[in-house]
Amino acid sequence: MSDNSKLYEILKKPLITEKSTTLQEYNQYVFEVDQDTNKIEIRKAMELAFPGRKVSKVRTINSKSIKKRFKGKIGTLKATKKAIVSIAGEPIEMFTGA
Repeated sequence: MSDNSKLYEILKKPLITEKSTTLQEYNQYVFEVDQDTNKIEIRKAMELAFPGRKVSKVRTINSKSIKKRFKGKIGTLKATKKAIVSIAGEPIEMFTGA
């Protein structure tokens, strides 16, 4: 996945939760990412998506798929991968509301 067009597909969406908004005070942002990516590819994708920002640290979290029961039927929730990305310098304006 070293091609620039594939780097845009790594970051799926930002996760906006109560915990992720408190992390933004420390220039840390949470994204849902592709299952097959590693930290180096996530770093490159972040620096490509937000030019002028330097990524200082990337932490990843894998969650397994789980079975849930809804109205008597059993289904599964998909497995996801989250990345907590630390940015050095200026915060990202998209998340600050500026």
